[in-house]
This record gives sequence, C-alpha cells and structure tokens, in this order.
Amino acid sequence: MNSVHIPNELKQLLQESHAQIQLSVPQLVEKILSRNEGALTSTGAVSVSTGKYTGRSPQDKFIVMEESSKDKIDWGPTNQPISEAVFTKLYHKVLEYLKQKDEIFVFKGFAGADIKSRLPIQVVNEYAWHNLFAHQLFIRPSEDDLLADDTGFTVITAPNFKANPAVDGTNSETFIIISFEQRIILIGGTEYAGEMKKSIFSVMNYLLPENNILSMHCSANVGSEGDVALFFGLSGTGKTTLSADPNRKLIGDDEHGWSSNGVFNVEGGCYAKCINLSREKEPQIFDAIRFGTVLENVVMNLESRIPDYDDGTLTENTRAAYPIEAIDNIIQPSIAGHPNTIVFLTADAFGVLPPISKLTKEQAMYHFLSGYTSKLAGTERGVTSPEATFSTCFGAPFLPLPATRYAEMLGEKILEHNANVFLVNTGWTGGEYGVGSRMKLSYTRAMVQAALEGELNHVEMVKDEIFGLNIPLHIAGVPDEVLQPNKTWADSHVYEVKAKELAGKFRENFKKFTDVSAEIEEEGGPVA
Repeated sequence: MNSVHIPNELKQLLQESHAQIQLSVPQLVEKILSRNEGALTSTGAVSVSTGKYTGRSPQDKFIVMEESSKDKIDWGPTNQPISEAVFTKLYHKVLEYLKQKDEIFVFKGFAGADIKSRLPIQVVNEYAWHNLFAHQLFIRPSEDDLLADDTGFTVITAPNFKANPAVDGTNSETFIIISFEQRIILIGGTEYAGEMKKSIFSVMNYLLPENNILSMHCSANVGSEGDVALFFGLSGTGKTTLSADPNRKLIGDDEHGWSSNGVFNVEGGCYAKCINLSREKEPQIFDAIRFGTVLENVVMNLESRIPDYDDGTLTENTRAAYPIEAIDNIIQPSIAGHPNTIVFLTADAFGVLPPISKLTKEQAMYHFLSGYTSKLAGTERGVTSPEATFSTCFGAPFLPLPATRYAEMLGEKILEHNANVFLVNTGWTGGEYGVGSRMKLSYTRAMVQAALEGELNHVEMVKDEIFGLNIPLHIAGVPDEVLQPNKTWADSHVYEVKAKELAGKFRENFKKFTDVSAEIEEEGGPVA
C-alpha cells in the first residue's frame, strides 16, 4: 500500500508550532490531566467520558463519491454517498477550526502487522486523550519508520466542531467521512473514540481485497502447536473474551487480514468491553487496565478512584483501550499461519439457536452472509435492549465493498485450508431475552475448547429439526440438556413457535443475496 503526498493545507497545519507530534504515553497522560480531559483511576488508567455519544453513529457515516471508487462501493444506508464539494468545504472548515487551537496532537503509525501490506496512517486530534487512544489502538512505529513524511491515510478528529446539516450537507452535527482519493477520514461532532478505529478498519476493508487479502472482523489466537483460530462476531458477542485464552497466544482481538501467508492483526491494541468486568471472569482484560489504558465512560469512585465496572449509568458500552502488549500471552509480531478452526459467534436474543453446532461448507457460507446476532445495548446510539439483527459477514457497518466479495474470499480459503467452522451462541438459553438467561461463560469456554482441540470433529451429533444444524450430544463440562435448546425451555411448543419465527427471519433476510448460488441457500439455511 503505497504512501501518498499529504495535502498542502494539512501539511501546513502540522508544521505549525502547536502541533504536538508523537508524544509518549506519559507525555499524553500529563496533557490529558493538565487539560482536564480525564482523571487517573486507582490502577493508573485514564478515565474519560465521551459525552452524549457513547457509541458509533452509523447514520452519520459517509463515503465521498469519487471517480476512482464510485463503481466499487456498495452504496446504500451503510455506505452513504456524499459529494466531493461537500467534503472539501467541510474539510477546510475543520482545518480552520483546528488552526485556532492552542495545541493539537498527532500520532503516526500503521494499520496491519504484515509489513508487505501495512497502511501508514496519521491521526490528528483535538483531544490529547483521543491521541492516546490512537497510540494504544494502532500499530506503533519504530524510530526508522518515522523517517517518512508521507502517509497512507490521515484521520482528523474535531469533536467540538459541530456541523450544521442545513449548511454542511450532513445528517446531524456529527460526521464521519472517508475520502479514498484524498486518503482522509474526517470526524467531527462526536467524542466517541471508536469512530477512529472503525473508520480505519473500513479503509482496510476496501484496500486489502484489492490486494487479494481477505479483511475480517474477527479476533484470532494461536495454540502451542501453531493451530490458528478465528472468532467472528459483532460487538458484545464475546470475540475479545474468548480469544483472550491463557492457554493460547493472542494474535488480535477485533480486526485481521488473511493473506496467502496466513493471518495478521490489523491493529496494535485492544478495545475491550468492560461492563461487569471482573478479574475472576476475564483476568487478562482486567489486568491489562493499567497506566496508559484509556477507560471510556466507566463510573469510578471520586475519592478512591476505583472503577465500578458493574455501573452502566453512562452506558452499557463501557470500554478499555490498551496496547496488545498489556496482554501477557501474545504472539509478536501479530502474525500467524492459516486458520484450522473458525468460530462464528452470535448472541441470539430469541434463545433458540444451539450453543454450538458444526457447520457444513454450505452452512458456513450461509451463516457468514447472514451474520445473525442481537445488537446489544450501548454499541450504537438509541439501542437500549438487544435487537435481532443481520449484519453481513459479521461486520456490515464496516464493509465498503459488496458482501459477496468477502464471502467468496472466505469460502475459497475455508476450502483451500480445510478449516472447521462452528456456530456458537453466546446469547440466551431457556427462553428468549427477558425470560431465559445468558449462556454461562464457563459453558461457552468448554465448548470452544472442545472445538479447538478437534474433539467435535468425530463425535455423535443430532440434527436440529428447524435450523438443520449439527449439534454434539456430549461435551465435557457442559450439561447435555444445555446443548439442545429445545430441552431448556419450559414449554416446547413456545420454543418451536419462536424458533420458526427466527428461521423465517433468516429466510427473509437471505432474499437480498440474489447473486448467491441456490445450493448455499437450500443446503445452508433453516429446513423448517
């Protein structure tokens, strides 16, 4: 991915004396405290609030309609077009706004651990804590890497710059705009730092497939024998939790590429949900929250400075951003071989999908394209309780290209490398949301471990009568009745009605894939 020349207006801004470039973590923490942007917790982490925006704003995300990319983008509600004229005008407004600031903060680094395909990035922030976030989440450069003046993509954030929709052509005061020709991401009107992370991911989802590399919204780890596992799933389904396994080395927790050489991490850090976090349940994440970590919207005791991870007063979407090195059990660099096991994670609010099932090739393609889960409270504005949703490839909000492009690449790699694929439900059991209970993490861990160790490749299974999924009858550490969801409901008739309702939603959603083979739809989807 070649670097490009930085536009002159931006270069001029960065050359001015108020641009604080490549500050260290201690320097950034000092800036955060002196500017009253945040406070230190008892562990030395920086505690910040993102104000009224505690999640992403998908309705405010745009891609500039440009000649070089307009025929490639999958335009629609997810990838909303905006004109070059509107972008240029807003871009200059934001630069003028930042020129008036006493200081701005600049981080230079990379996206992509594979040197052959990594993207040089530059992040320009109004807030020091946003710059610390960028420092921890993206790949930090060596001194030699910093010699280059040019960059592949620049992220510019101005959270206190509010757009005027009537004048600026946006949907609200908030905007997240990607220009592939100018190689600029422009963010304003929101303090939620996750917009930076996901915008770069969207860019990589455009650039990597152009180089025949599959970009994936997944976590990844590797066992002692070099066996690699991928965990696909949307926010809140357990990617970070399940990939942080003390018996396996973490490659990365959210974004990866799969090239002809194997898997690599796109990022240099982790962005873990920490609502109800405890050392007992998730020791690696809990212990990673120390000096240099950014804690978003976590309520803490003002006297003791001890975070209360059970308090969701500000949002259920509380977050911890820390460098991957804060996890003891990692592989460095964040690169490994081809996956042996692929896990699709879903948080089923209907409570009818099996906690684990082994997928055929057709089922794997069907469920990857479907990307079913429940949108959990706090990950997006306005979501206060779980909602059934289908997010193509388990990452539709971040995919600029047509979904089938990613699905076809995944299918080819599954076949080429003979990977085993499983669907794991980390959602509800014994009833739907509000009636049943969330699947115990200890059960999910036992099921995933059995899958990773190959124990489920040759075991007795029963076929689910509604979804056609192959369910193992016995897994060590998991009660047999938990494995079959119809046996956990008090009323089997109510279960059947609810299961068929979800099956109908699957079929209705899949109608939009008009260019997918009939074999995938017929053999991969529900049977009743």
